[in-house]
Amino acid sequence: MNKVFLIGRLTRDPELRYTDSNVPVATFSIAVNRNFTNQAGEREADFINIIVWRKQAENVKNYIKKGSQVAIDGRIQTRNYEKDGQKHYVTEVVADNVQFLDSKSSNANGGSADFGEKNDVTPNDFSNDMPTTGVNNDPFADFGASIEISDDELPF
Repeated sequence: MNKVFLIGRLTRDPELRYTDSNVPVATFSIAVNRNFTNQAGEREADFINIIVWRKQAENVKNYIKKGSQVAIDGRIQTRNYEKDGQKHYVTEVVADNVQFLDSKSSNANGGSADFGEKNDVTPNDFSNDMPTTGVNNDPFADFGASIEISDDELPF
């Protein structure tokens, strides 16, 4: 199984390109803090390259920038290439899902993300002062009378 989950901040603005067949692909890197400190008591970070494809690539380019906090769900990919007679190896994360973790209101206060439309945005993307849909925490609160189900009534 090849699955990775990361939360970090962009170290540079995403770069959007298009393949020869006009498929959007965005690349960026994130800094992910380590769970421990070094001998000097300082927290270190790993810098991880991310690739995202298609509509999410365009959303990444349009709605996040350097400093934005994101959650990445994807897989690790390795590849190699030869340049000037030397073989180079690259390890990167191909993102299946990118969630924007900065709130929309943090952008107004000098934050880093501008989400614009709410396409592909999760509930974590908005602060508590955002307007709500009027749906309470229990979606079944007004569903009606409760029903009893017994294992004795099942046909198998």
